[in-house]
Amino acid sequence: MQDDATEVTATGIARLAGVGRAAVSNWRRRHADFPGPVGGTETSPSFALAEVEGWLRRHSKLAEVPLRERVWQQLTGHPAGPVTALTHAGCVLLLIHDRSPVWLEVSSGSDERLAALLPGALEQVLTSRLGEVDGSYVNTPDTVHSLAASAGPAARKALEPPAAPQLLPSAPLLRSVAGLAAELGARHTFEFLLGRHLDANPRQYTPTPADLAALMAALAGPARTVLDPACGTGALLRSVGNGPGRRLYGQDSAPELAALAALRLALHTRAPVRTAAGDTLRADTHPELRADAVLCHPPFNERDWGHDELAYDPRWEYGFPARTESELAWVQHALARLRDGGTAVLLMPPAAASRRSGRRIRADLLRRGALRAVVALPAGAAPPYGIPLHLWVLRRPERAPVQPEVLFADAGRFAGEGRGGPDWPGMREAVLDAWRAFDGAGRLDERPGLARSVPVIELLDDDVDLAPARHLPPPAAADGAGRLADVRERLDGTLRLATGLTPPPADPAPPAAGRPPLTTVGELARGGALVMRTGGNGGHARVPALTDHDVLSGTGPSGMLPESDGEAVLTEPGDVVVPVLGGGTVARVIDDTTAGAVLGRNLVLLRPDPEVLDAWFLAGFLRGTANQRQASSHASTATRLDVRRLRLPRLAPAEQRRYGARFRALDEFERALRQASRLGEQFVRGMYDGLADGTIAPD
Repeated sequence: MQDDATEVTATGIARLAGVGRAAVSNWRRRHADFPGPVGGTETSPSFALAEVEGWLRRHSKLAEVPLRERVWQQLTGHPAGPVTALTHAGCVLLLIHDRSPVWLEVSSGSDERLAALLPGALEQVLTSRLGEVDGSYVNTPDTVHSLAASAGPAARKALEPPAAPQLLPSAPLLRSVAGLAAELGARHTFEFLLGRHLDANPRQYTPTPADLAALMAALAGPARTVLDPACGTGALLRSVGNGPGRRLYGQDSAPELAALAALRLALHTRAPVRTAAGDTLRADTHPELRADAVLCHPPFNERDWGHDELAYDPRWEYGFPARTESELAWVQHALARLRDGGTAVLLMPPAAASRRSGRRIRADLLRRGALRAVVALPAGAAPPYGIPLHLWVLRRPERAPVQPEVLFADAGRFAGEGRGGPDWPGMREAVLDAWRAFDGAGRLDERPGLARSVPVIELLDDDVDLAPARHLPPPAAADGAGRLADVRERLDGTLRLATGLTPPPADPAPPAAGRPPLTTVGELARGGALVMRTGGNGGHARVPALTDHDVLSGTGPSGMLPESDGEAVLTEPGDVVVPVLGGGTVARVIDDTTAGAVLGRNLVLLRPDPEVLDAWFLAGFLRGTANQRQASSHASTATRLDVRRLRLPRLAPAEQRRYGARFRALDEFERALRQASRLGEQFVRGMYDGLADGTIAPD
């Protein structure tokens, strides 16, 4: 049954039909019978999905709407919002997963019958898998205030069965979800919908990548009882996996995340799941819990974490955190919820290792043997992706340590290129090997550039700085010298290449009868010789964007644009990309290595007709200094290029190719010089480092 109330945007229509958004705009202009908008805004209208699907079929634009796309459009167009729709879908998927015959019975008949019978069926399955309201949940302010460890707003159970009036608008969606579950399975269906929802709203959520979650779970080791006090969508608890006698506990301040985490975990494990919605620091729902392991990706840099209300909270065994040290409050909460000998692994911002306001707490964590390891991750391991975050491994002390040491590890060498992410398999193996060796012996011999253990007494200075980079030895001499020799060999080869590419001496051009007539980019665009597109209007999840910095520096695409209803422009081989800000003289021809990227902001793409216009000829003349100067305008703080005013001569295709070949040779020479510059900087830096640390002799 189709949901007549479901709405879809132009981007959704394009995804359904497998075309670009521009095609949808053309259909709206050219076909008088195209369905009119039923909602949205003037710039981003929405349309009735049923009407759009019918129009696409009548015009042979679509044989059948893919089921997963129909489900997604029904979810995003739900009148109560996508989060409510996703929660209802997750409840039904759990029912299908655990009690498929019950779903078949309640779903037969009308939507009204489904909505009336479903709450009772959901209450049974949710109670069975997620537990009743008991000591694990705090549902009333009176109960909250009776707990010494809690204060402030009350927490509540993560998920209650929706009532019949709430479920009735969701009935068409739920039937479609059941059909998709028959194809993909209930678990994979929920992961598909949840993953697409997170990708479509990147600014609302801070997910924990699956590889990082697996590493954190492995550092914590085998555990029967696991807690995540800031569980988000349950990525960390999901990484623990199944095991005999395992119990999972979670809490999150966002009710929708706590509900989604509960459903996700119930679909992935048979272990009892107990999650709640509420502020963990102010209203802890598990005050009596003593877990084997705590995994946590806490919110960073929070000022309103409860500093004024929680001054006398018994969790602050290692000192009362300053208002600016919310992360150290989460560290102590994790330790307070561990059994003696239990392990906690927290993702931390690097500033928490060195801020002066937290040095007393860090010192006490060291003295009492609670902090066991600090691992520096490479940039790109988790959001915010530009910062190399840390992992803190803590253990609740069973007794006072004797001459304790702390493990420091730096996984920066495993950083990936651009947005590719780190080398997770290599990093996981190296970090776990160092941790297990240290955990077994209580110390670790130096692994140059990667890991070492340091006696606590050496760390208790005025700063108590726990940044791994300050305590790790330099790379081994032989290894460093070998890498330096390799850089020198590559530099020699690049310099020889640059010499071979050096243009011959320039001869003056022979006198000509007259200069060829000029044309502009704007005239060529109007005549159909090229297509002109502007970047930054929209993005695709997980598709890298080519930025103006990438064009200027000659590197691969490194940016990312949020997914939106705007039409994303994807680069193709032979395109010419021009930055419009900064007043530079750059025009880049797209090759196979940069094709397929989303065109970023402040870039203009020119797509020439190869039968009429040579791409290298076009790019070369656009780079002329005088050409750029006459086409530029100046504001108070920036120079902006009007690409339409850039000029080039009218030449026959054969003559264009002669110029294009020379411009292409110049581009290869420029790339070789740029590579030689990078290698030269790397070689010089390595020589300075080697001489300074004694691994290279001065003679």
